Amino acid sequence: MKILVAIKRVPDPETTIKVNPEGNGIVEAGIKWVVNPFCEIAIEEALKIKEAGSDVEVVLVSIGGSDSQEQLRTGLAMGADRAILVTADSTDPTAVAKLLQTIVEKEEPGLLLLGKQAIDDDSNEVGQMLAQLLGWPQATFISELKLSDDASSADVVREVDGGLESDRIPLPAVITADLRLNEPRYASLPGIMKARKKPLEEIEASSLGVDMAPRIVIKSMSPPPERQAGRTVESVDELVDALRNEAKVL
Repeated sequence: MKILVAIKRVPDPETTIKVNPEGNGIVEAGIKWVVNPFCEIAIEEALKIKEAGSDVEVVLVSIGGSDSQEQLRTGLAMGADRAILVTADSTDPTAVAKLLQTIVEKEEPGLLLLGKQAIDDDSNEVGQMLAQLLGWPQATFISELKLSDDASSADVVREVDGGLESDRIPLPAVITADLRLNEPRYASLPGIMKARKKPLEEIEASSLGVDMAPRIVIKSMSPPPERQAGRTVESVDELVDALRNEAKVL
């Protein structure tokens, strides 16, 4: 069985993000870049399936600039077998879904895993659009995953607004990982050394025949207003007055 895991390069969640002077993007200088945390969870789940004793190949794929090699090498160091980088300037969700469609059709995996969303734009679109393009069943926001013995179906638990939902879906399928699915491992030193020799294929997005014109255009970007400092009130009456007349929440 082959499991394809799509990952994305994003700013470290602990990084302070600054908007550039033009107001159309962020200042990238000094930012630490990492694997999207939800994508790390997807990698870990694929590795757990592989380590369960099945004959499984874990293949990573990322859409982005050549800098994304670093994040793919991180996934290889965790234990993935090989990686594919589709070099593209645009990471518009629709274009990414169509590029991934071409890779899926080429690789023919039995399971496609993604993070439920990327923490940089929080679009939460690629997995759903990709399932539609492929005509595959999908299960999103997964907190539990168990494959059948013959890898023909998967039992999943989804996190939904009303609680938890249990489903069984046939494979191949698109599955997106939620926060509670697992705890990703750290790459070991031997894993990091081995990752240097693992295959990493680069493919130009232009060679895949996909329309890369963005469907989403950022017109302007601005930082959130500075949060006002709190203050101590002397009585319940003063608190109620502040909530009613200042905060306007009562």
